[in-house]
Amino acid sequence: MLSIFKPAPHKAPVDEAHIDPLYRRLRWQIFMGIFFGYAAYYLVRKNFALAMPYLIDQGFSRGDLGFALSGISIAYGISKFIMGSVSDRSNPRVFLPAGLILAAAVMLFMGFVPWATSSIAIMFVLLFLCGWFQGMGWPPCGRTMVHWWSQKERGGVVSVWNCAHNVGGGIPPLLFLLGMAWFNDWHAALYMPAFGAILLAVFAFMTMRDTPQSCGLPPIEEYKNDYPPDYVKESAEQELTAKQIFMQYILPNKLLWYIALANVFVYLLRYGILDWSPTYLKEVKHFALDKSSWAYFLYEYAGIPGTLLCGWMSDKVFKGNRGATGVFFMVLVTIATVVYWLNPVGNPGIDMACMITIGFLIYGPVMLIGLHALELAPKKAAGTAAGFTGLFGYLGGSVAASAIVGYTVDYFGWDGGFIVMIAGCVLAVLLLLLTMLSENKHKAQLARNG
Repeated sequence: MLSIFKPAPHKAPVDEAHIDPLYRRLRWQIFMGIFFGYAAYYLVRKNFALAMPYLIDQGFSRGDLGFALSGISIAYGISKFIMGSVSDRSNPRVFLPAGLILAAAVMLFMGFVPWATSSIAIMFVLLFLCGWFQGMGWPPCGRTMVHWWSQKERGGVVSVWNCAHNVGGGIPPLLFLLGMAWFNDWHAALYMPAFGAILLAVFAFMTMRDTPQSCGLPPIEEYKNDYPPDYVKESAEQELTAKQIFMQYILPNKLLWYIALANVFVYLLRYGILDWSPTYLKEVKHFALDKSSWAYFLYEYAGIPGTLLCGWMSDKVFKGNRGATGVFFMVLVTIATVVYWLNPVGNPGIDMACMITIGFLIYGPVMLIGLHALELAPKKAAGTAAGFTGLFGYLGGSVAASAIVGYTVDYFGWDGGFIVMIAGCVLAVLLLLLTMLSENKHKAQLARNG
């Protein structure tokens, strides 16, 4: 591991009178850092999709561009898993901004160098690089949250933080419209979001911190008097080796496998709709650039209240059963996707309403799977657990959304593409049902033993 990523050393404990005000101030500050820092990753995550209609006009096929776009997902899935393990032994204050700046640099290169968008192979390699650096975003945020917020308050914190996906993901089309107005250059879809990402990387570095102990504060469990049932301070605060994390807490964990597989199909729909909406709305529904950009924006921002509602329902209505909550939301999003597909041309209001509804519903299950992964492993293995579910989501679901949906549309039309996505919804529901039943069985066993 590079020395610049090493965890910050523990500082001498602060006076007891200063613990509470310092903890309160730093938690607000750090939350702002990880929220906007992670939102910035989405500025340069899928903005290439906005350029795809213009590249199609230049002669590239939808399937080939989908393959190029899949480079981000392939690299991100692998990187999120590997970087999750690295981030569990790194300083998130350095780790997150470094990855963000490197990802933005790739997008700047693609935006300003014509050679960078001259062939599918070149675009795939550059997007693969961008995706690899993207893997440095989620794991340090997960590490930060489990060190600075206790178990009882983590559900609400994670659901609010998860809205960073949508805050960041909805901005690129607006930056693109601004760039088109200023420069009349479709490459603005690539370089305008990159400039924003670099500015937010600086902000994240200024506001983030490593563990509470690195600031002279006690562990969060001690501060909040909120100890997990099996908490032992010496072992809970001990850094684990990669082998310990994988062999003890990841590979034998059946529930973690279930939600990781469900993540494949949740991501297939999430990115199947998002990646292809600019192209689908232009080609099939005859949307102009401004209308398709606003539909993209509203899809992302509708996820904010949807995610918050999902987090609340998960805690209050479904009593912490993440699988049951996921089933409820995925059934509804399947219905909305069918309506979006079958809505005849000439009803743009219904198309926009469907985009908003799908966005409102799909990000709840995305958040739940990430939260569940954090809850299924000790805090020193949280980044790896999150990376494990991300590996499946991106390497399976997002790659399928980019490449398989693209080639399916080339050969079987848009009907074929929607059939693939709806089949994925059904499989996600079945896997989340399996998770729900396993959770109920596990809780019943605990009750009997207790």
